[in-house]
Parts: sequence; structure tokens; C-alpha cells
Amino acid sequence: MRIIFLLLIGLFSHNLLAQKLLILGDSLSAAYGMQQQEGWPHLLQQSTDWQLINASISGETTAGGLARLPALLQQHKPDAVLVELGGNDGLRGFAIDTIKSNLSQIIRLVQQHNAMPVLMQIRIPPNYGPRYGQQFSAIYPAVAEQFQITLWPFFMDKIAVDSELMLQDGIHPNTKAQPLIVEFVAALLQDLPTP
Repeated sequence: MRIIFLLLIGLFSHNLLAQKLLILGDSLSAAYGMQQQEGWPHLLQQSTDWQLINASISGETTAGGLARLPALLQQHKPDAVLVELGGNDGLRGFAIDTIKSNLSQIIRLVQQHNAMPVLMQIRIPPNYGPRYGQQFSAIYPAVAEQFQITLWPFFMDKIAVDSELMLQDGIHPNTKAQPLIVEFVAALLQDLPTP
């Protein structure tokens, strides 16, 4: 009984001490088309010392993430926030300046709460035209440079071109892709400076 009690205390202490990473994302991080426990955030939790809080919602836009963020920061008090947003803005053809403004406000909010923002590069399918696609992709390095924050490469770059790793819609990764995303993000997390 004493051993079980000590184990429980140890687990509780670990959770209190673990750095918290809030994932503010869309369907790519929300286990779209599968069970939550099959998605990469849940799988990654099994192999990282970070405490992951997945606040991703399918269909989320930068405006939606910005609206939800204050309450999430207040509730979870994360040490770092991974911003994986913008794909739905791009798919809907939202104005580049609007997307950039929303992401900038998200970064400012995270910093105001003494958390470390991490921005993920997002890309959209080429059928939206080269001009818009290039302008969209350029948002992310520009915002990262403006705020001097970490910019992670897009975890879908290699997955999106392999039909065996994608759902039939050609947009979302399937269950086979999730362990690959875990490996990709885990390597980036290891190099993330401690907040």
C-alpha cells in the first residue's frame, strides 16, 4: 500500500513539474477521422516529458484560435504554445493580411502570459494558385522573424505527397501517418529551449 501511495505521489509530482505544451491547432492535430487516442498528440504524450494539452479543433481558423486562446491560457497556464493554425484560412482564401494579423495577435497573447510561442509552418495545396500559395507560406517565416520565435517545419510536407498516409480527402493524415508525425514532432521538442 505504501509503495502504491509513493508511486501516486511521484506521478502527481511529475505532472506538477512537467513543462506544459498547449497545442493550438486544427484538424491536423485534432485526430480528424479517427479516435482521439490514435492522433499524434495522444501518441506523443506516451514518449515525452512534456505535458501535452491538445486544444485543437477541426475546422479551426486563426480567428477562432485567437478567440479561444485567452481562456485556454488562463485555464492551463502553459509553458509553451504550439500554434498550428492557418490551413483553414488558406483553404477559404482569407486575406493574407488578416491571417498574419491574427497569428501576430496570438503570439503577443502567448508572450503576455509568459509562455513561449512556437509557430508551425503551414502550406496549402497548389491548386489555390502559385501567387496566393507563396504569399500564404511566406506569412510564417515573416511572423517568426518579427517576434524572434521558433518556427517549426510543417509536419505534413512529406506525408501529404504519399497517398498511403492520407485519408481519401487528400488533406488529412490517416492513422498510418500519426506515428511518423510523432517522430517528427518529438525530435523538434527535444531541441526546444526550456521556457
